[in-house]
Amino acid sequence: MSTPTPSAARPASLNAILAYAWDAGEFTATDAIEATGLTRSTTIEAMDALARLGLLEELPNARVAGNYRKGRPARRFSLRAGAAVLVGVDAGNTHLTVTVSDLCGRTLATRRDVDAPEAEAGADRVARVIRLIDAALADSDHSRADVLSICVGVPAPVDARGHSPAHRDGFWERMNPGLVDALDWAPLVRIDNDASLAAVAEGTIGGARDCGNYIALLAGDRLGAGVVVDGHLLRGAHGGVGEMIAFAHVEGVGSADGLGSRLVAWVDAARTAGTLDPASALSRTPAPELTGQSVLELAAAGDPDARAAARHVGGVLARIVSVLGSMFDPHRVVVSGAISHGIDEVVSAARLALPTDLDLPAPEIVVSTLGGDVVAAGAVCGASVEARERALDVWPPRPMP
Repeated sequence: MSTPTPSAARPASLNAILAYAWDAGEFTATDAIEATGLTRSTTIEAMDALARLGLLEELPNARVAGNYRKGRPARRFSLRAGAAVLVGVDAGNTHLTVTVSDLCGRTLATRRDVDAPEAEAGADRVARVIRLIDAALADSDHSRADVLSICVGVPAPVDARGHSPAHRDGFWERMNPGLVDALDWAPLVRIDNDASLAAVAEGTIGGARDCGNYIALLAGDRLGAGVVVDGHLLRGAHGGVGEMIAFAHVEGVGSADGLGSRLVAWVDAARTAGTLDPASALSRTPAPELTGQSVLELAAAGDPDARAAARHVGGVLARIVSVLGSMFDPHRVVVSGAISHGIDEVVSAARLALPTDLDLPAPEIVVSTLGGDVVAAGAVCGASVEARERALDVWPPRPMP
């Protein structure tokens, strides 16, 4: 890991120009001056310094690029996307996804492991995560020496130091068995709750890009929420803001089970009660093949029993959203995760079932477009946030040639 450079020991102009360059694409000194308000001499000095560090690259001038008309051609710069790589990891209970991207967020390689055992020991889980990271880096023709920032999403509360609290059955510790320490070979490491990273993705590239107050609701097998208030991701003392176990005490919800689990439970209960139409496609689906997604597909195809299941779960979603609305006052709740594919009928039912007597305006409910990769996408976004904010503290991640 590089020795941090104290921020007080470098000109603030470096931070300002680098922050501008990250999203600017190609730019000139004039562009940077207009965006930052710095003087011309300070701007040019900062651009040259960042180019020497390898974070900016100077592009061919307008004459060489064929756009020159008259006068002295302006020097053109851009962020050096290949200066380092970012690593995002979705470390779920039984699946892992690792994505390697350049500094501009362009995906270079993705590796998946869907066979992780449910009760894997902590040391084995750490080794599995690291093996997959190394494999993805190799796929992208990079190595650990090229990594600037790693972000990992786990299904557990995570505090500001990257640690998870003890759980009554040890689940949280198994999901986050000291990952922040195991990955400390990277200059910047962020471990975060998976729903929190889903919220980062929704706010950056998803259904909440224009919204400063929203909740990303991971709602497949279990409920989890990433909460953003006034543009800030909430964490809490132990990282537990998004934990939904309190719904076990909410009438009409009763547990932290997700929407997919509830769809299957409704069908199982109806099958036991003998209320399913024997001729329906839902009734003919063998129990081992029944999933939340299969119920949604049948509902979309018009199966009456599946549509009844969707309406029932939509009513539960309405209660969940109304409680979250009263607690956090969001403008929007984004239903995220793999369950979002085909969830429209459930969400439509939830919109109709939202209470009309709430003291606060009911949140808007929307369906995520990011699908099952929302946590992986959020992890890359999280790695990018760390890099943007702290790159100069640890740069270079490896000795410059």
